[in-house]
Amino acid sequence: MKEKKENPYKEVLTKLIVDVFEKNDNQPLNYKQVSAKLNIQDNETKVAVADVLNEASKEGLFEQPEKGKFKLKKLNVYVIGKVDMTADGSAYIVPEDELENDIFVAPRKLRQALHNDIVKVHVYERKSGRKREGEVVEIVQRAKTDFTGTIDISSSYAFFLPDDRKMQHDIFIPLNNLNGAKNGEKVLVSILEWPKNAKNPIGTVKSVLGKKGENNTEMNAILADFGFPLSFPKDVEEEANAIPEQVQAADLKNRRDFRDILTFTIDPFDAKDFDDALSFKKLDNGNYEIGVHIADVSHYVIPDTALDREAYDRATSVYLVDRVIPMLPERLSNGVCSLRPNEDKLCFSAVFEMDEKANVHSEWFGRTVIHSDRRFAYEEVQEIIENKAGEFSDEILKLNELAYLLREKKFKNGAISFESEEVKFQLDDTGKPIGVYTKVRKDAHKLIEDFMLLANRKVAEFIGKKEKGKNKLTFVYRFHDTPKPESLTTFSQFASRFGHKLTIKTDKETAKSLNALMTKIEGSKEQNLLTSLAVRSMAKAIYTTKATSHYGLAFDYYTHFTSPIRRYPDVMVHRLLQFYLDGGKNVNAEHYEKMSEHSSQKEKKAAEAERASIKYKQAEYLQDQIGVEYKGIVSGVTEWGMYVEIEENKCEGMVRLRDITDDFYTLDEKNFAIIGQRTKKKYQLGDEVQIIVKKVDLEKRQIDFTLMS
Repeated sequence: MKEKKENPYKEVLTKLIVDVFEKNDNQPLNYKQVSAKLNIQDNETKVAVADVLNEASKEGLFEQPEKGKFKLKKLNVYVIGKVDMTADGSAYIVPEDELENDIFVAPRKLRQALHNDIVKVHVYERKSGRKREGEVVEIVQRAKTDFTGTIDISSSYAFFLPDDRKMQHDIFIPLNNLNGAKNGEKVLVSILEWPKNAKNPIGTVKSVLGKKGENNTEMNAILADFGFPLSFPKDVEEEANAIPEQVQAADLKNRRDFRDILTFTIDPFDAKDFDDALSFKKLDNGNYEIGVHIADVSHYVIPDTALDREAYDRATSVYLVDRVIPMLPERLSNGVCSLRPNEDKLCFSAVFEMDEKANVHSEWFGRTVIHSDRRFAYEEVQEIIENKAGEFSDEILKLNELAYLLREKKFKNGAISFESEEVKFQLDDTGKPIGVYTKVRKDAHKLIEDFMLLANRKVAEFIGKKEKGKNKLTFVYRFHDTPKPESLTTFSQFASRFGHKLTIKTDKETAKSLNALMTKIEGSKEQNLLTSLAVRSMAKAIYTTKATSHYGLAFDYYTHFTSPIRRYPDVMVHRLLQFYLDGGKNVNAEHYEKMSEHSSQKEKKAAEAERASIKYKQAEYLQDQIGVEYKGIVSGVTEWGMYVEIEENKCEGMVRLRDITDDFYTLDEKNFAIIGQRTKKKYQLGDEVQIIVKKVDLEKRQIDFTLMS
């Protein structure tokens, strides 16, 4: 059957007519009154208005309270929402108003909208009344116009085949837009235009990523796909290179000098950017002066410079399996700002006087100059803690003692401890994974973490408690909301399957209960599964000026102050703190809220890129192990299959329902299970299964398993 050709004129006219009713409080109007409000004089167009009103009434958009007079059936016939594409090319629009139900849009009614775009939808009730349906009338905001994929070149034109499964249109590339790309290469393409009735958008090759399947190409493709640039613009590099490597005499003005006080850094053995250092001094009154010294990035990165604009755009460093894409050019991140040993470095510091019980007696915030005496790796500090001997062992052991006390107080106040096993890949020189190991967090890691938490909390309290009510100072906080009760209930029901009981009546009880659970499951086969489900049942932490507290840490005030080399919000925090220390008046909250939202979105993108790189390496690792048998744990269920995580190496793949041949299986969403219709055999989240590696698709970063019968 031939599809009825849409009349674009009718579509525009319908929209204008609906606007008339919306602006006039939905008063009943006849076609002449509507025409008058639209300044329509000619009879032909007036007839068109009458036709639209009559036709749209049949479709349920208008009703006729009296003959010849029309009004909108209900006012919210237009909804703004986000496109969520499905595998068959249709989509659900998720409305901005969370209380509204999703709207189904058939493929031909999407009008060139793509996954995650913000669109305006004209909604109509189905006759059956079962689900709301609609059609896209306007693309309010494109989610992205750049895509990675493969170029397919013929003699007179080229097509681009996107990697993204949710991007269901190939992009037409005129030959003069190839920019040196060769057939079959992986490229980054930008959509230039999409003519009204064209099936495919028209694009241009932005950059050639390389040969498909090569590690470098695939990692760059992941970065490009999530919108992270692959290099720094020339003007940004030039600005960075113009900054002197050594501290200048003029830089020391108005800085507190810590160069004679014992100071060191503790970082991973392969780290190159040292954000933070600790200084330690015993005071005459028996207390300790502990300095948390943070690289003074805001001294070098000045607002409205090319360097600052680029750092803001990126908002964060991105950590893929085999590389770091820094927020700042290397000259700053690994050089000028990095707190390397035996060099004078400029810092922004939080300095505390603490007693034996880790109570803070006084605090000081301000700009400093330090000279780190030693660069420690976590492993070296761990050895000192365990053997109670080594360089600066007295100071390190005392810091560890104080960190323990800080941690104890934190958990007593209701903080939650999520410890999951972090899996790392051992890579060869080409970036190919040759082994998998688990990264264990020991006291050395926690020592640094607890002093960073102290600095972040105290900076947030210092500003947050300064003024009350209307005079509250604008500041950037790291906010973590309380979890939704229904999410906690679902998690609690699931944990009970493993014999774990949770009490979730109050926030305090929930935290206590979760901590007991996390301690109990440490080292068990279900640790990773339960930890990741617990984390998923929590709200996501964000940057905001509007709320100050952090549920997971049980702090009333919390911010990010300690990592300005790799996080832009920390740079904002440093600038605001200094501004208020200098007696500055309150700043525009809206401006900082916008910047905070941008940072939260970029942080989410960076986490997604990191996950994609892990998925790629998992697929690459199992590529040579087709037919190998493993023991796994069911880690997720969907209507088309179940995810299984291999116990030994934490690689995750899917057992597709069509490959389980002993019965016809369907999803039981409520019980996180798939169930055989005939045998009632059940595979549930957390079940142990034996699987065989069946197939690996590197390009899609997919691993398929089959169940051992």
